Amino acid sequence: MGLFSRFKKNHVSGSAGPAFDARCRDATRAHMAKFASNRRGVEAYFEPGTSREQPALLLVARDGEWTRRRVPGLKEAADLSQSIGLPFYEVVKTGYPDAMRKWNERQRDTFHQRG
Repeated sequence: MGLFSRFKKNHVSGSAGPAFDARCRDATRAHMAKFASNRRGVEAYFEPGTSREQPALLLVARDGEWTRRRVPGLKEAADLSQSIGLPFYEVVKTGYPDAMRKWNERQRDTFHQRG
């Protein structure tokens, strides 16, 4: 057994692996559907996996509020978005929406004003 081989099970390899089971899938779908139903103008963005992060589906509302959940891959993200009835984009092709950046700035400013 190699020095780091025990860590490879959890290493990001482009899929969410066995940890993304039916329970996780159902919880992710429920969370995303609730987010989309309680906000206006929600769009879905797929974030591909990196060496540090697993692939994720990002939902962004018109006002910039967002939520993110990991997904096994692009196909699953597209299927989930379609099942909820959301427009689907890939971050590597479109970039992040400006509304999200502005929302993050407002949240940061609010936090610093309180502190």
